[in-house]
Amino acid sequence: MSTDINLSKPEPIILNKQLELFNRTSDVKLTIKALEAGKPVLITEFYSNGLLLLKALKIYLQKKLPNSSFQEQREYRAEYNKLSNLIYVEIVAHNLILKKSPSIGWLKKLYPESSDFLLTFPQIQGLNSAWQWYKNGISVPVLRNKIHPYYGTYFPTRFDHLILFDNWLKRYDGHKKTAIDVGIGSGILSFQMIKYGFQKVFGTDTNPNAIVGLIEYMGDTKLSRKIELDVASLFGKFEKQTELIVFNPPWLPKSHDLDRIDEAIYYDENLFPDFFEGAKQRLLPDGKLVLLFSNLAQITNVSKEHPIEKELAEGGRFQLDNYLKKTVKSASNKTKRDQHWRALEEVELWVLINK
Repeated sequence: MSTDINLSKPEPIILNKQLELFNRTSDVKLTIKALEAGKPVLITEFYSNGLLLLKALKIYLQKKLPNSSFQEQREYRAEYNKLSNLIYVEIVAHNLILKKSPSIGWLKKLYPESSDFLLTFPQIQGLNSAWQWYKNGISVPVLRNKIHPYYGTYFPTRFDHLILFDNWLKRYDGHKKTAIDVGIGSGILSFQMIKYGFQKVFGTDTNPNAIVGLIEYMGDTKLSRKIELDVASLFGKFEKQTELIVFNPPWLPKSHDLDRIDEAIYYDENLFPDFFEGAKQRLLPDGKLVLLFSNLAQITNVSKEHPIEKELAEGGRFQLDNYLKKTVKSASNKTKRDQHWRALEEVELWVLINK
């Protein structure tokens, strides 16, 4: 398929107005006041000056805002995102002009048409992290080869749900002619299905970067002939009935407007009803529908409603064939966030069949 797809990327910033400048000699408190007043700040001299300002901003906001409950953490992150994205960095000839800056290959790869512009410091941090992941690859316990996630593509940092799916696939004894992977992301579920003998997998994603990244990753290998892709929501152009439909949906209901990577984490109220309606049309009579989910929304009191339980109780389309769950490993000691709910978190594998 053509790779002429519009990528999702940070919009280059061109500013004509005077910016506040920040270096190691600047007054941090006055700079943060400027940010709160909506004034953009340009980092000068060293890359580490940007890190210094971000650290000071975090400390300031942690003192100003409570940060214990799940909801308070969301509010803290929203304020941090708003202010930190007023901190800018200058790019000239696809390189950061700050001394001791990292080399970020995405600047040339994503912006071939413009070489001089500004981006926010958090965007630069995101591009830098994404470049390291892409260049070095990420090991996933259920796959032999590393994945190389493209910029802006969601990839898992915990693997309990993938291990649950892998164990289920080992015992799967149905037909393996075709499968559909809704929201393919970095492709892990599809690679697992190919590993266990599926002849053809159709994968969709609303994020164009996910599709472009997979096209590049697969190249002209056997994988590229076994996995067919479509930039689309839910089932896209794939209308044929299939033996297996797999969906690893977002695990939390949304509370704000989403950007593309957030769509991998938060779902809107129409996602599950639309998915189940489309799945009913595309699942063969003896096919199976597998959803990977979590009780995260319930244990963090974000929602009392479980969308899969609701479908089984009210939808009239599917019945439960199997249900597996696995306790999630406790949060890393390195994390500063209070994640006491992790002790109660379980990932779930739901297998539904036609009624």
